[in-house]
Amino acid sequence: MEVKRRTARLLVTRLGSVSEQTRSEALAELRLMTKNDAEPRPIIAEAGAIPYLEETLYSSSHDSQDNAAAILLNISISSRTALMSTRGLLDAISHVLRHHATNSSPFAVQSSAATLHSLLVDDSYRPVIGAKRDIVYSLIEIIKRPNSPPRSVKDALKALFGIALFPLNRANLIGLGGVAALFSLVLKDGRVGIVEDATAVIAQIAGCAESEREFWKVSGVKVLVDLLDVGTGSSERVKENAVGALLNLVSCGGGGVVKQVKEMGPGAVEGIRDVVENGTAKGKSKGIALLKVVEGGAKEWDFAV
Repeated sequence: MEVKRRTARLLVTRLGSVSEQTRSEALAELRLMTKNDAEPRPIIAEAGAIPYLEETLYSSSHDSQDNAAAILLNISISSRTALMSTRGLLDAISHVLRHHATNSSPFAVQSSAATLHSLLVDDSYRPVIGAKRDIVYSLIEIIKRPNSPPRSVKDALKALFGIALFPLNRANLIGLGGVAALFSLVLKDGRVGIVEDATAVIAQIAGCAESEREFWKVSGVKVLVDLLDVGTGSSERVKENAVGALLNLVSCGGGGVVKQVKEMGPGAVEGIRDVVENGTAKGKSKGIALLKVVEGGAKEWDFAV
């Protein structure tokens, strides 16, 4: 352990070198050091690496940017407080995400989005990160861009999911165009796992007063109902997310949503019953509540989600 401590401190010292080659070599070694070994991560953070890594996110060198973003991601797994207490870190991450289509390397974009997802595991950071409109906007732009790599889209969706877990962030996400971007992925993107992740975010943002109008603009209820229809072949996870989204819409929306939900076809009702019978514990409870609405046995105010 002492050897690791001395090595980490030496490498962090080299991050401040005037030699670009020395800095690059130190970054590569720190990345390797933090990749599969949890012990050095807090040591590297305590040694003062984070401000150097933050600064390197602005680098024009993709190799250096990649390494810095990867190290920050690795450190975030065990030293979230150290990252969040570093002034300017979120601005540096925002810079990488904002230039996802131009100057930033795809790997740095993915690592930066994944770092946000890691930080958002701590619910006390959700309002802080969600209040950074530039970050939310950039994540939405990543999922909107047709040429974004699948990994970038998935990492952005996971970060958006973490942001949407805090109820007061949902209106901001909707206001920045999140609903249309998410439903566009559901309708047009067939890449493995992306529909699952997109519908997970949709289910969260459906739980606010602002959602009904935006969902109406994109025929959101119809899309969710279609996903439940057994004929569409949706995965169990997608169907559970669709149930959760519809239930949240009913809970937060007006009578129009309830009417649409009650007018579901038999295929969609069968899909809900499938979730009730085969879903997770949470999925089953949501499916039961939604069936009550569909069958007229409950009003939207009879339950809370």
